[in-house]
Amino acid sequence: MEKKTKKIRYGVVGLGNIAQSAVLPAFKNASSNSVLTTLISEDKQKLKVLAKKYKVKNTYLFEDLEECFMKREIDAIYIATPNDHHRQIVELAAQYKINVLCEKPMAVTLNDCLYMDQVAKKHNIKMMVAYRLHFEAANLEAIKMCRQGTLGDLKFFNSSFSYQVKDKKNIRLNPTSVGGGALYDIGIYCINASRYLFQAEPIEVVGLSVTSDDPRFINTEETTSVILRFPNDKLAAFTVSFGAYDSSDYEIIGEKGRIRLENAYDYATPMELRTFLQTRSGEMKKQTKKYKKRDQFSAELLYFSDCIIKNKTPEPGPVEGTADVKIIQAILESIHRNQPVSLDPVHKQMYPTQKQKIIRPGVRKRKLFHATGPSKD
Repeated sequence: MEKKTKKIRYGVVGLGNIAQSAVLPAFKNASSNSVLTTLISEDKQKLKVLAKKYKVKNTYLFEDLEECFMKREIDAIYIATPNDHHRQIVELAAQYKINVLCEKPMAVTLNDCLYMDQVAKKHNIKMMVAYRLHFEAANLEAIKMCRQGTLGDLKFFNSSFSYQVKDKKNIRLNPTSVGGGALYDIGIYCINASRYLFQAEPIEVVGLSVTSDDPRFINTEETTSVILRFPNDKLAAFTVSFGAYDSSDYEIIGEKGRIRLENAYDYATPMELRTFLQTRSGEMKKQTKKYKKRDQFSAELLYFSDCIIKNKTPEPGPVEGTADVKIIQAILESIHRNQPVSLDPVHKQMYPTQKQKIIRPGVRKRKLFHATGPSKD
């Protein structure tokens, strides 16, 4: 008789836009080792509708989260709540030996990140931060080319990530003190990309924010530009905005060529990787490779479940999440003080590799219930 593969039972905590658009649908493509068994939300109607839609037996209100963990109906949770709730949920999950896959940013403050890492180790649970692009083929190809020296010595990185957040009540427009704003929500992608492409950690940051008189941005910045200085004279520059037209791309330039990834941070659109390389004759060789839309969230589930089943340490883990939050806090300090801020970087030894590539077909767009995307589309 064929031996059945163990499946990790998941609860999804928080049923907003990202959970409904991407996390819940991803379980279909991750069914070989992952199963959705529990939903947790503060919205009773949302629980009822989504439980029926996804054939989920167990539902709990957020206030009953500890009861859920006590019943041992799940092996792991996917945290898709507002950023300032992450620490509280991780702390409780760890006490009941529930493994954690946590949306990024890992937390709002460096101290919260360090505490979450500590509590996960203390209770011997697996913890992973949901950096979905660490499993994306197009992104991993760019990383491989940088690592192999295809571009020669890397010099600088440029990126932009922006879109219009039209809903004034969207949590992305909350104050930065609770994890709102473009830096925490989308700037983290640019920071993370510069780190894994350079395979290094920044040692100095400079930030500048501007805000128009648009009433959407009463509590948070509209647009932020950042420069990160890395060892060996490498620079990364990026701009993020909740008040500008859609952009999502990065470019890294070396002595012998450059790479541009379009739709670099998206999960609902195809990607295009363009390379410009100098040949021995001095001519410029151009190449474009297109990548179909992928289900990046099922890749995360498959990988994390495999780590739990085989008792492997997941990567990206708490150290990765901590590194980005530490950089974000330094950028915010730079903006507040109007001057550069030096960084004592988090010690990091591992960056994404081709071994983490997992390809699953993209999922169709879902209609949201009691939730809105940032652009109300």
